[in-house]
Amino acid sequence: MQTVVIVIHLMIVLAMIGVVLLQKSEGGGLGMGGGGGGGFLSSRGTANVLTRTTAFLALGFFVTSLLLSILAGFDRKPRSIIQQNTGPAPASAPGAPPPLDQQGGGLLDSLRGGGQPAAPPADGGGAPQVPRSQ
Repeated sequence: MQTVVIVIHLMIVLAMIGVVLLQKSEGGGLGMGGGGGGGFLSSRGTANVLTRTTAFLALGFFVTSLLLSILAGFDRKPRSIIQQNTGPAPASAPGAPPPLDQQGGGLLDSLRGGGQPAAPPADGGGAPQVPRSQ
């Protein structure tokens, strides 16, 4: 269904591009020549036909655009951005780091005050150490 609507949509787009290019501009650039004589192919009659055709094609463009957006929304299912773990945590391979939700001391945990702050280095100094020459 969606493929059919896309094909119709593209045909409407191509037709609308062609009709807009056929219309007479202010300076008469790409427009059809307005020869003498009245009737259907006069300058005024051609402008009316092209204007109405453009309006119908624009209406078709908007309808197919809305239909495509509605069809695209049918397959969407609302999901929570917060993972809900209801079961036990899966076992990880030996030597692998623990999953992110089981690691303590993350940035958000430390901002909340729930995580353990990073331990100071064993030498007790926070400044960079320079090796001493002997």
